[in-house]
Amino acid sequence: MNYSLGQKAQHYLTQLAECSETENSVTRLPFTAQHQRAADLIKGWICEAGLSISMDDAGTLIGRYNAGEGKPVLLMGSHQDSVKQGGGYDGIMGIVLGIVALQAIQQRGIRLPFSVEILAFADEEGVRFPTALLGPRALADTLDLDVLNRTDSDGVSLADALRGFGANPESIPKLKRSPDNILGFIETHIEQGPVLEHEGLPLGVVTAINGIERHTLTFTGQAAHAGTVPMHLRKDALAGAAAVILEAEKLAIRIPELLATVGQLNVSPNVVNAVPGSVTLSIELRSPNDAVREKAGEMLKSYALETAQLRDLECHIERTYSQNATLCDDGLQQAIAHAIAATGEKVFYLPSGATHDASAMADLTKVAMLFVRCRKGISHNPAEYASDEDMGKAVDALIVLLTNLNQ
Repeated sequence: MNYSLGQKAQHYLTQLAECSETENSVTRLPFTAQHQRAADLIKGWICEAGLSISMDDAGTLIGRYNAGEGKPVLLMGSHQDSVKQGGGYDGIMGIVLGIVALQAIQQRGIRLPFSVEILAFADEEGVRFPTALLGPRALADTLDLDVLNRTDSDGVSLADALRGFGANPESIPKLKRSPDNILGFIETHIEQGPVLEHEGLPLGVVTAINGIERHTLTFTGQAAHAGTVPMHLRKDALAGAAAVILEAEKLAIRIPELLATVGQLNVSPNVVNAVPGSVTLSIELRSPNDAVREKAGEMLKSYALETAQLRDLECHIERTYSQNATLCDDGLQQAIAHAIAATGEKVFYLPSGATHDASAMADLTKVAMLFVRCRKGISHNPAEYASDEDMGKAVDALIVLLTNLNQ
């Protein structure tokens, strides 16, 4: 493994982490001064790699290795923006590692038989504006143009922010790409979870990006005095909600492909000496298998209604969000697996529990992802970290992938 490539990537990422509104964390929102500073750094490294530079009207910075007119193109990349008070690797690492890999390929005098574009997307997280995945959706022609009128907390519209960044939002419909000459999209990303670290492995092949659905459940019983109502005469909404919460956990433990989370709970009247009369909770389900996820949703809905009936409660259930899983392309998975094996590492497959730019790019072309181990699985946190060694392994794998990709 060439440690210098991992060290170079770490050096780049350290500089990018300074492009932040906050100290000791990374807050880099799209189309801000911090975003511009990061983009300027990336432009310099793109030049060092011998690539051409452009920015499209969705704010996506593009570094292109041109193999010649009419040659197919492989798309790579991730996002420049961060969550508030996040870390220095989420998204941005995938841009940096692709650039470092192409720098090395150019320095070694290797000529690729296809073109490569590094796509540095502007807004994946959806933190500044109430929308997300702007860049890839523009390329795939799935962007709802009404989002351009949405505003941030200061009343600045997305359209105006784009204009201030040098883009022309009126031209976004022209960004639509044809899939005919595209080999696919490969995103390199920290895992954002602890699986690779648990397995003792630096790299992983992503099989799918999990589908997601969210439900809001409201149990209504009868608020009452905690000292005067016997247990058998209570209509305790929280007890009913608690039964459903535990059932969701049990179901996800029984089904290997399922994740279930209750992350919000609102209790009324929420005082120490009253039986809870009303409870609203959220249930989020994720799975790489849409059939598994949807079946689990129906099972929990049935269980909640049965629980309400047994406890003499009312129960209202609403599915508030649904997103299908994105399956990674078999051929690109195999190419990534071969590249990992070429670095001397064990090939390990795992799904992604988080949504990525690749999920939107899948509406344009086939996609795949290379995961890199992150310390303790921590992400969206200043403690987010990937080592020089692991990133060096990833760069080595990308070099193998690019020089051996079978068209």
